[in-house]
Amino acid sequence: MKLEQFNLASAAEAKKLIAHCVALNDWVTALVSQRPYASLDDLLQQGDTLAQQWDAKSLTQALSAHPRIGERARGSGKEAALSRGEQSSVNEEDHQLKQALKAGNAAYEQRFGRVFLIRAKGRSGEEMISELVRRLANDPQQEQQEALDQLREITRLRLRETFQ
Repeated sequence: MKLEQFNLASAAEAKKLIAHCVALNDWVTALVSQRPYASLDDLLQQGDTLAQQWDAKSLTQALSAHPRIGERARGSGKEAALSRGEQSSVNEEDHQLKQALKAGNAAYEQRFGRVFLIRAKGRSGEEMISELVRRLANDPQQEQQEALDQLREITRLRLRETFQ
């Protein structure tokens, strides 16, 4: 999609074009309301600025659209397709890795009460499990900040890819 198309679309259409980036309607609405954007960099910068306002409630809401690491997203929507692609480095044939991710996910959810979130794109399954183990040592406040930072990275990556 071209930035010009986004800038010229109706608000409803523009929202549909970027809704897959993050399951936070307020962010999508705010980003659309700031159109037109002179460049992709301007759009990304505004997206980053708006994402800095996210809090624990935003994280909980956004996580509703994220599968566990190592589990394939279900559904036919654009967000599910993106998630499947982003996690493609998790080798489904590696049973040891799958078991480690399953155990790590369970430990994380028990400790923090939410799904473990990490930018999977560009990371191997082993790197993700290593990060999961490291982050289990965080205190709840540290972990909330790391999860929000990961959510921001994922959102920025998806937004950039939407316009390239």
